[in-house]
Amino acid sequence: MSALLLWISLALALTMVVVWWTLRCSETRPAAGPESPAPVLKGALQTTDAPSNQLLAAPAPPSMEPIPPELASLTWRREADLTPPQRATLLATMADITRPPGPLLQLLSADFVARASTTELSDLVMAEPLVAAKLLGQVNAPLYGLRHPVTSIAQATALLGMDTVRSICVQYMLAQAFQPASPTRQRVLDILWRSSAIASELSIRLGKALNLPDQGSLPTRAVLGFVGPVATASLLPPDALGQWLTHPPAQRAAREQAMLGLSSGEIGGVLMASWKLPPTLIDEVCGASRLLGQPAEVADPATAPRLGLSYLCARLAERLSSGQLTSLAAHDVLQEQAADTHYLRRYLSQPTLHLRSYLGHPAADRLQAALQSPALLAAVQRMLVPTSTA
Repeated sequence: MSALLLWISLALALTMVVVWWTLRCSETRPAAGPESPAPVLKGALQTTDAPSNQLLAAPAPPSMEPIPPELASLTWRREADLTPPQRATLLATMADITRPPGPLLQLLSADFVARASTTELSDLVMAEPLVAAKLLGQVNAPLYGLRHPVTSIAQATALLGMDTVRSICVQYMLAQAFQPASPTRQRVLDILWRSSAIASELSIRLGKALNLPDQGSLPTRAVLGFVGPVATASLLPPDALGQWLTHPPAQRAAREQAMLGLSSGEIGGVLMASWKLPPTLIDEVCGASRLLGQPAEVADPATAPRLGLSYLCARLAERLSSGQLTSLAAHDVLQEQAADTHYLRRYLSQPTLHLRSYLGHPAADRLQAALQSPALLAAVQRMLVPTSTA
């Protein structure tokens, strides 16, 4: 037993010596320096201070300006928010709007947009002689500056491209559904149709400059975005129509909801649904109009780039057509403070929705450069010459 006690005593003594030595070393060891940075995983988004040509760093979140009062007070209403009597009243009000020609549905189908040939487009347009005549008249106008007269739809398509010709056809087919009954209404419709043409042209050029996917559908969506405003102009009473376009968009939306139940963008969605247009197409067209009062944070990252571009093109086109903006030269989208582009500016600067490839850093610079390109500025100025689609 004495031997066992001796070994236990020696083990305890040795343990105490080890503990004492460990504590002493920890007290005398120099303070540790900063930890080495963790290695960056290959393929991960880097946000160090390396040169910009070596990595793509997410931009700092923009300072959030206060929401303008007119937007803060706007409660956006959709068709589902209407009571049954309100919806019935709205549909009865729209009953007099004529359904566009049958080929419009085919012209807007995803399959036709993706795969139609020049011959198929020509055959479709020639089935509507009035649309074909107006198309050729538009193509031969000074706007496009063609050196020789264009005498066929196929020739117009070869010179201007499928996207441009299709958007012009959509515009004229839609115009057949809206026949103004007074000079005042005609003047308003002329401004809106001209806006749709400018928005279509802007979407073609900016879509290419920003290399957006599904560019072929952008100009058609731009034209369809004006179905709601055109329908609203046809539905408003004459005494409310005179100053309607002069009101800021948020105030206009509030007045439209008060008088008709819905704002013009939502009215367009209801009307296009009654025409049996594709639901996905309607959703995207209405989604662009909702950008007036919808934060970027709630947008679907897959469609947000197209919605942002469509909204931007529509707002710029309407300002140009109405005379609120005389030119895009030196116009800085990110620096303007208009309430109707409050949420758009947040789209332009939003770093968290995978929008960098479109309107975030560094593509916002490409957008501004594209808006200032001489070719785009010249095309827009030519389109400001008053024309009528009636």
